[in-house]
Amino acid sequence: MQLKRRSFFKLAAVGAVTAVTTPCTVKAWESKAPQDSYGCLVDISRCIGCRKCEQACNAVNELPTAARSFDDLTVLDEKRRPDATKFTVVNRYNTGRIDDKGLLVADFVKVQCMHCQDPACVSACITGAMSKHSNGAVHYDASKCIGCRCCMVACPFEIPAYEYHNPITPKVMKCTFCETLQREQNKPPACATICPTEAITFGKRNTLLNLAKKRLHDNPGRYVKHIYGEKEVGGTSWLYLSKVPFAKLGFIKLPFNPLPRLTETLQHSLFSYLWSPALLFTLLGGVMYRSHKKQSAHQPDNTQQPGGAL
Repeated sequence: MQLKRRSFFKLAAVGAVTAVTTPCTVKAWESKAPQDSYGCLVDISRCIGCRKCEQACNAVNELPTAARSFDDLTVLDEKRRPDATKFTVVNRYNTGRIDDKGLLVADFVKVQCMHCQDPACVSACITGAMSKHSNGAVHYDASKCIGCRCCMVACPFEIPAYEYHNPITPKVMKCTFCETLQREQNKPPACATICPTEAITFGKRNTLLNLAKKRLHDNPGRYVKHIYGEKEVGGTSWLYLSKVPFAKLGFIKLPFNPLPRLTETLQHSLFSYLWSPALLFTLLGGVMYRSHKKQSAHQPDNTQQPGGAL
């Protein structure tokens, strides 16, 4: 049995209507954040900008040799970002803060992957190369990566970097949370271990939050009353305390809702009700129909009448 064009479009329309009107349950979005994960609390007021954390990170991750020595503090004269060759950097901010002696002092901020509780990069990754592990780390599996770089676009902190200089086997590069050290040697991240002023504290995220809240309670005049990372984008594994407003230290203001909450809810709603495929199918069918109709209208009628001249 042959299916004529008109019959085809009728069936397409019926199929689209059926797909849209068929009852289907859409599950409410649920957080995938691990409940008992680890994290790091950074007390910015204790950081002296020594760059020891950068040096330890470089060594443990076997990154390329830094262009300038880690003892060279003149690099702090310009703002830097993590990239494919360095997973963490320290930046200096002169905010006009005055210490107890009446002297102007600078603040130093360590920057790295925040290892979000509900990571946007994981939600955006179409191959599962990015995943959130139970210990708190956002893990990258190079064997699954296709180089689409959706993770780079999705990250609100603009952390994942791409090895553009490596045309054969490029990878997405970012802080690993020293997951190998944690798993195989039961050690904290290298940056937390080497910090001479104990500006970085490693432990269970819930314990770190309690510690941060205690410091805020015990020293009301010392800190801004906010723990950055407690609620931003659903919470992050890296938490910060500061003496000065975070906006003056390069921290961006972000919503408290996890970013995947909106995108995944929208995706699940569309595809659960088949609105997106059905609409696309109907639109393509309409385009084909109009195109065929225009072609038929412009084609000359070569049919010869009976008895006509040859």
